[in-house]
Amino acid sequence: MVNVGVIGCGKIAQVRHLPEYEAHPSVKIVGVCDTEKNRAEEVAEKYHTRVYASYEEMLSDDNIDAVSVCTANYSHCQITLKALEAGKHVLCEKPMAITYEECKKMLETAERTGKFLMIGHNQRLTDTHRKAKELVQKGEIGKIITFKSTFGHAGPENWAVDKNNIWFFDKAAASFGAMADLGVHKTDLIQFLLSEKIKEAFAVTGTLDKKDKQGNSIGVDDNAICIYKLENGIIGNINVSWSYYGEEDNSTILYGTEGCMKIYDNPDYSIVIEKRDGEKIFYIIDRIQTNDQQSNSGLIDCWVSCLEKEVPPEISGEEAFEAMKAVFAALESARTGRRVSVDELEV
Repeated sequence: MVNVGVIGCGKIAQVRHLPEYEAHPSVKIVGVCDTEKNRAEEVAEKYHTRVYASYEEMLSDDNIDAVSVCTANYSHCQITLKALEAGKHVLCEKPMAITYEECKKMLETAERTGKFLMIGHNQRLTDTHRKAKELVQKGEIGKIITFKSTFGHAGPENWAVDKNNIWFFDKAAASFGAMADLGVHKTDLIQFLLSEKIKEAFAVTGTLDKKDKQGNSIGVDDNAICIYKLENGIIGNINVSWSYYGEEDNSTILYGTEGCMKIYDNPDYSIVIEKRDGEKIFYIIDRIQTNDQQSNSGLIDCWVSCLEKEVPPEISGEEAFEAMKAVFAALESARTGRRVSVDELEV
């Protein structure tokens, strides 16, 4: 049995970590904590567990093997470091941290303490994305030339548990907006599907629509368009948005020398392959999660499996850092208006 604690009782904890932990036969939820005591108490009652007064109190409990860090972006590094030092394995929500240096420190601490660090890049875990990677490796559409990937919805205010306090819009709490919130998912996914790392980024970000309670533009980006160049020369783009006021778009299209592969682009088929000669192949595998339609993400299953088997997690801190490097390069590109190489970020 794996004993876990959940730090932060916001929406991601409520719809993913806690229900997926509860559903896992090898997990006991030992306790939860949140800066909002009432919220923690409501969650604890639902899952028949205890409330810790603080995450520090939770980390001092020797009965806990691992924790989920489900807090605002700015605190990911601080809490993760303290958890690792306390001898806990850590599953941290994305984005991994808010600076390059923080990401490195998290990796170094995990290595030094001998504890596992996994980041919540769940998109690579869907059955459809795994099948797509298999088809790419088999050369189903030939050599990949380019790609486009989109992640857009109506914004985190429609997701947050506290509608009066949208920390996603607060630069001090979130540090960055849609590019890191949604873009990091697509960044990790592209590297996963194509088995290549991103080398360069050219991006434009903007705050085009979202307003705070005073009617002023929020302090972080709500839209981003990014062109990536991979180490093997493939180029493509990702579009992310918090202002898609219609159906959520979470699609990816890969273009190869022998055709194209459309992933989560068709409501009836999760993969559609269109061959160069006109042949079409359809796969019905699953449906991608949306904010309104949640299902088992596979994240907790993957996490608990690595803990039980005592093997490093698939979505390791190292893997997540590769995605964050590309996101940091994209954000630097948006800031400076020039193309930025991931290698420039090394410190």
